[in-house]
Amino acid sequence: MATGMRTLRILAFLLAGYAALVLAGLLGPPLESLSGVLLVVPLLSIYLFHRLGIPGLLEHDGYCGWGWCSPTPFGWIFLAVFWAGVAWLLAWAIARLTLGRN
Repeated sequence: MATGMRTLRILAFLLAGYAALVLAGLLGPPLESLSGVLLVVPLLSIYLFHRLGIPGLLEHDGYCGWGWCSPTPFGWIFLAVFWAGVAWLLAWAIARLTLGRN
């Protein structure tokens, strides 16, 4: 049970840190620092998932002429759930690795 609460605390810390990076990226030039990379990778991963064959992620099924198609509402939800799951797995792994051995 201690691992569950520890995981949630670590997850909250990770999400707060990511939110701070988002705010820093909005206030300054985001692509000139590590925070820019951490912001762009989750956003661009939608195109990788589309390429892997998950339907309904991009508007017009990915055919937007010369431009990049924006994500559909389902695509935004898919990204949020996927990356929240990745953050939870990372928090769980950190909690398990830092748990004191008795």
